[in-house]
Amino acid sequence: MSAVTASAPPLPKAKRRTFGGWFRAFGWRHIVAWVAIAAALFPVLWVVSAAFTNDPSISSSAIIPTEPTLANFQTLFNNPDQPYANWYINTMIVATVAAVFTVLIAAGAAYAFSRFRFKGRKVGLMFLLLVQMFPQFLSLTAIYIIMVNIGDVFPPIGLDTLSGLTLVYLGGAMGVNAWLIKGFFDTIPMEIDESAKVDGATHGQVFWGIILPLAVPVLAVVGLLSFIGTINEFIIASALIQTPETKTLAVGLQGFIANEYSENWGPFAAGALLAAIPVVILFMFLQRFIVGGLTAGSVKG
Repeated sequence: MSAVTASAPPLPKAKRRTFGGWFRAFGWRHIVAWVAIAAALFPVLWVVSAAFTNDPSISSSAIIPTEPTLANFQTLFNNPDQPYANWYINTMIVATVAAVFTVLIAAGAAYAFSRFRFKGRKVGLMFLLLVQMFPQFLSLTAIYIIMVNIGDVFPPIGLDTLSGLTLVYLGGAMGVNAWLIKGFFDTIPMEIDESAKVDGATHGQVFWGIILPLAVPVLAVVGLLSFIGTINEFIIASALIQTPETKTLAVGLQGFIANEYSENWGPFAAGALLAAIPVVILFMFLQRFIVGGLTAGSVKG
């Protein structure tokens, strides 16, 4: 008998997705993404354009300058009445010190709330959260009076000093930062602490040698946000800093556009562009820590 071979049934043809179906499923997402990108980049492009143009009025300057120039940057560094270099250095010092100590203070508070059980723990957590409901500038009058009185007793941290301004910024170091770091500490198993204590480690050794290295991602986020927030802060700095040599970037650059008829948007944009460079560099440096997932890897090991 000859073998009878049955032919396989033909495969069904794949249906081609119509443009309407693709748009309903994916296309509208692309449009939303491009609109969001354009909305985010448009102010940046305008600032860059204003920094490299001769037109002092930002409203009439084009997105792409026809004759790019560095005159605005020369104005920043050649004006003795507005020492931009001093403002830049002052801001970097205050922002760096505030970011480092904010991370340390918030991490210490978060470790206590995460690892210890004591009376008033829940009340303390709720108090930190409630305090954040009120903006810091609501207490500006009280802060100003306190700094004046402190300056009479100990001038190095009084009014019109960078150290005093830094201490004021550190007054809000906890709050949301402590909550954020505490939530990360809670994900680190307690068994790690107990194993270290069995080997003779103290609470300080556990905190510095185990917990903080595992929490580098969240510490990087808190430090970055504190650094950016300090650079952008204007209200408190404008009230506590008075002499031109001790001003920060936000306070000093505001002088270029403070007067009603002054049109110095070019130097203002150039100064803002230079102020963004440390933020971009810090973000690129900390990005590998933010996305590293160090905690997951350490627990698996």
